[in-house]
Amino acid sequence: MYVSRGAGTRAAVAVLGAALLVAGCSSGDEGGKKGDESGAAIKQQPKEADPFWVNPDGNAAKQLAAYLKAGKKAEAEQIRKIAEQPTGEWIGPENPEQEARGFTEAAEEADRTAILVLYNIPHRDCGQYSQGGAADGDAYRAWIDGVAKGIGDRSATVILEPDAVLHLVDGCTGKKFHEERYALLNEAVNKLAGLKNTKVYLDAGNAGWGHPNQIFEPLQRAGVGQADGFSVNVSNFYSTEDSIAYGKRLSAKVGGKPFVIDTSRNGKGPYQDGTAKERWCNPPGRALGETPTTKTADPLVDAYVWVKRPGESDGECKGGPKAGQWWADYALNLARDSG
Repeated sequence: MYVSRGAGTRAAVAVLGAALLVAGCSSGDEGGKKGDESGAAIKQQPKEADPFWVNPDGNAAKQLAAYLKAGKKAEAEQIRKIAEQPTGEWIGPENPEQEARGFTEAAEEADRTAILVLYNIPHRDCGQYSQGGAADGDAYRAWIDGVAKGIGDRSATVILEPDAVLHLVDGCTGKKFHEERYALLNEAVNKLAGLKNTKVYLDAGNAGWGHPNQIFEPLQRAGVGQADGFSVNVSNFYSTEDSIAYGKRLSAKVGGKPFVIDTSRNGKGPYQDGTAKERWCNPPGRALGETPTTKTADPLVDAYVWVKRPGESDGECKGGPKAGQWWADYALNLARDSG
């Protein structure tokens, strides 16, 4: 059975950039926008349906401004489809407290909730395109402590460690690391869930995995019982319908926990051509999915969220740059194919 190993590409977030977000964010009203003269001003989405923060300085927003400056209005309007939607902010390894504080303060100023993605577990991605992670358990604990301190009492929705539990089940992560990983995930869930205004969703794979009977006990061992729920389809392409079905089967086995679905690139479902083991990596002909919202098709689904930032590469495959780097042509194709 094919298992995605592209989930969780991380774009490096410069500390200076995170600090500047606070000074450059939009106002709290729904028409608020960043003050610039390029015509690329980014608005927040209506809070009632979409309470998540739109980063006015994200890669898509910068691309939008560049296209407008170059007179490429058609391209700009396509990229605007991405730039004006909230996406996950992937916290980097070096300055977790400062980055988490910068994003959540900017979101608070806009009266919205930041979506933070934590992807730094030791032995991450089994040495593949998004390999890396904290050097050891103590380094990871210190990193999580920094994230928690940076969030404080501000509002945040946290997606915790894409693929970390799945890779314990599919054999990708060596057995000698299993006990430590379970312990670290439990500690991270408890630390973050203890924050006043933070919701934590522990990642639970995707519909392409399709084996709730094999993953539900590992998910419980990793601490999903103390989390607000779990996430599915992170950085993947399975349809919302299939993701709901997978999530509901899994929810029934973990105490009825709700879940969120990454709909950032699932508008046309998964890619079916090419080598099966790399269909997840920068597949052509894909499209943006449902825009982020808390108004979903099922009461067990807390939200559709764009965890993966559309337009950022899955890795060096099919002509793509390194994992997490912005790829303007791919972003344009996602937007154009979404209608």
